[in-house]
Amino acid sequence: MRETAGRLSERLNWLVERVVALLMVLLVLDVWLGVIDRYLFHWQLPWPEVVARYLMIWAALLAVSCGIARREHIGLSILISRIPGPLRRIVLVSMDGVAFLLFFYIAWFGIGFAGGGASRQAMIFGMTLALPFAAIPVSAGLAMLQLVLTAIRDLGTQSLTGQAEA
Repeated sequence: MRETAGRLSERLNWLVERVVALLMVLLVLDVWLGVIDRYLFHWQLPWPEVVARYLMIWAALLAVSCGIARREHIGLSILISRIPGPLRRIVLVSMDGVAFLLFFYIAWFGIGFAGGGASRQAMIFGMTLALPFAAIPVSAGLAMLQLVLTAIRDLGTQSLTGQAEA
């Protein structure tokens, strides 16, 4: 089961990393277009700044699950490294549980937030804000899934010293 969870986590992370990379490429191209527009062509395009904001939000929030999959998310490694082995395992599993509850809370209320965005419109595009706001529950759901998969994969045995060196 641990190997299966590890493979699923790896595959999901591979896909999300590619999506984040694509969003970052689009973000860079969009910002370049905005700069070229402003200083060279003077087209006065109203949308590059807004698109950049939405792309950045999606990329940053999706990248959270990538950090979780690699165990590169923020932790109290200085304190945890000083805890004896058996107790450390309990603390690490508990931290995964607390993080899962946090992301569940974010996803739960993010669904309502994204639903509320369906009735609001972006000023420039005339589109609803449901898609930009959906970044919150989607990324929290991915983070929860990665937390479960990595918790099963590691079972509280992840190395804290290897994280800093890697």
